[in-house]
Amino acid sequence: MCRLFGFVGTETTKLDCSLVEAQNALQAQSDRDQRGIRNPDGWGIASWDSGGPLIIKSTFPAFADLEFAPIARQVWSKAVIAHVRKATVGAISEPNTHPFEHGPWVFAHNGTIPHLDYVATRLDLGPYGPPVGETDSELAFRWLLNRMADFGLDPESPADDVEQLVELLSDSVLELVRLTIHAGLEPPRLNFLLSDGRHLAATRWGNSLYWTHRQSVPDCAICGQDHCPQADQSYRATLVASEPITGEHWTEVPEGSVIGVGPEADTIIRTLAPSS
Repeated sequence: MCRLFGFVGTETTKLDCSLVEAQNALQAQSDRDQRGIRNPDGWGIASWDSGGPLIIKSTFPAFADLEFAPIARQVWSKAVIAHVRKATVGAISEPNTHPFEHGPWVFAHNGTIPHLDYVATRLDLGPYGPPVGETDSELAFRWLLNRMADFGLDPESPADDVEQLVELLSDSVLELVRLTIHAGLEPPRLNFLLSDGRHLAATRWGNSLYWTHRQSVPDCAICGQDHCPQADQSYRATLVASEPITGEHWTEVPEGSVIGVGPEADTIIRTLAPSS
């Protein structure tokens, strides 16, 4: 069922400890996560620079791929999305490997949309389909792109406010749940992670999700080094992940909620309440 990692900071930050060095770093979770499950079916890391997102993917297990650690150690960014995959829908292939991108937007998913053939015929992808790969996750992303205009978002440009991402994901998750339950199908598992490089939003629906907030720039508890040497005491960062990665205090995102993170690493959490 995969593992997710998302980050937004006020300054460009080095993230190799979260991805590689920590006791429960994403690379370790690819071998065995806290559920005792292996996530060996590929990995991807997205970061942003002035030209937009840069994504590197592999179909090899992160724990066994000699390229994962060197690549992760080169990641410096104000925003990162990373993913290790356990394939449930679609073969192990690069087109099926998360995260997915369009314009400034990057998306990853932990979970499954059941009975995909039924669901796919009921989602309007507009000009953003069909998917390149075979996954339910990429299908959901292309559907989200088509819905963005209804929430004041542009698939070709970053958002103006994190509230827009929160509303998009909230409404979309509930719509997918309504669609599957109305058809008498099992409920989907929809832990979505979406970012434009400035904002980030994530949903918890059916799988675990945690977050932690960092203030100022203390030396890293893992390696003892400063991961953001250009920052001062105003530095802020928020991390979101499927499970706690470091020994910091992590807070569990409530089931049936969405968490939004703004450019100043400010955080909001909302319950996904069905409309009456």
